[in-house]
This record gives sequence, C-alpha cells and structure tokens, in this order.
Amino acid sequence: MTDWTRLTHAYGSAEDIPILLARIASEAKGGLWDNLWSALCHQGSVYSASFAALPWLADMAENEDREQAVNALALAGAIMAGSEQPHGAGHVHTKYSAEIATLLASVNRHLRTATDRTEYVDLLESMLDFEGVAGWSEDLAWGIGNEEYEVSCPECESNLFIVLGEREFFCTSEDYALSDGTVETRPLRPTSPEFLEGIGSRLHKMALNDGQHEVAHVLTYVFGNATCPDCETDFSVADRVTAG
Repeated sequence: MTDWTRLTHAYGSAEDIPILLARIASEAKGGLWDNLWSALCHQGSVYSASFAALPWLADMAENEDREQAVNALALAGAIMAGSEQPHGAGHVHTKYSAEIATLLASVNRHLRTATDRTEYVDLLESMLDFEGVAGWSEDLAWGIGNEEYEVSCPECESNLFIVLGEREFFCTSEDYALSDGTVETRPLRPTSPEFLEGIGSRLHKMALNDGQHEVAHVLTYVFGNATCPDCETDFSVADRVTAG
C-alpha cells in the first residue's frame, strides 16, 4: 500500500490524493481531473506522488468509459515526460515498468479508434512519453494542436514561428498573429512521404493507417524544411524543434 503521507505534490503533502482519486473514479467530473493535474503535474513539474499515481492511472486507462481512459493516458503521459526531473521517485522506468507497459498497450488501442484530431495527437504524444522517445514527448501535440512551433534559426538565432495553418504553412520572424499588415514569410517545404525517415516516417504511417490523413499531411511539414526570412538559412524543422 502506498503511504501517501510520505509523498509530496505541488502543494505539499500528498495525503489528500487518495480521496481525490476515489472521487474521480466514482464521479468522473472534468474539474476533478483538473485538480489532479494541478497537484501531480503542475506546469510540467512532477513530484514523488506523481509517479505513485501511475498504478491507479494504468488501471483507469483500462476503463470502459473512453473519456476516463483518455484523461488517465494524458496525465500519465505528462508525468512520464517529466521522468528525468528530480522528483524523489527513484528510477521510474524500472520501478513502474509493468504500469508503463499497460499504459502503452492502452494508448495504442485508443489511437486506433480515435476520431477526434486533437485527441489523436494527444494520444500520439502520450505514446511517445511512455516509450521515452527523446525530443518529441513534450512537443508533438503542442505544435500540431496550436498550429505553430517557436524555434530559433540555427545561423542568425532569430526567433521564428513555424506556422502549420489549415491552408498555409510558412516560417516568419514576425508576430503574424498580431500583425495588421504584410508579414514577411517563407513557405515551408514538406518532405515527400517516401523520403521520411525515423520517427517522422513511423508517425506518418501510423496516422495514415489510423485514418488520420490531416495529421499525416501536417507531419510532412513538421519533418520538412524551412527558410529563415532574416538570413535565408535553410534548416530542418524537426531538428530545430528538438533542439529547443
């Protein structure tokens, strides 16, 4: 049995966590999940109680209620993304290997049946979190979901926006969202699917197989190339995202 009084979360002692977990299991209210996120993964920071909650989250990920399962997978993924932070939970991947295996199996099942684009990308990110894939476990969903990445030019170090809009894919150093005039941009150059490699190829194929064609299309730009409008340097979008 977990002695929650010996563990901590964002607001101090974790002795209140068992009651919160019991309420979520019985009431399934969105606000309760927000409270759990705030305590266990506050602005990306994790704590000893965060990892102690993984067995409960793994069980919840098997719930027949899809919303409950997806919520559990998202939080568990965010917690695993912080596994290299100092948290006092020991070697997480060894200590919780069985729970991580359960979470990974569950996220793969839910990926195949996801219909919502945002949910699908969030699940992809959780999958990478459970697998411990460096570089993308915290960035994939944020960039695709918000339709932009913020990176720096590898040559002149200008701050750049990589925009993955519904109709436009471009790079700019200007704050395009607040501009009321002409913004200097350079079009992104997607990589043809047959030339994708590594994680880009894998994610693209997964999205196609799961019927997520829009996500697959965006991924060709995420793993494509861009040009800095300030110094005309060409660079790999994915390389700059992971470098950040």
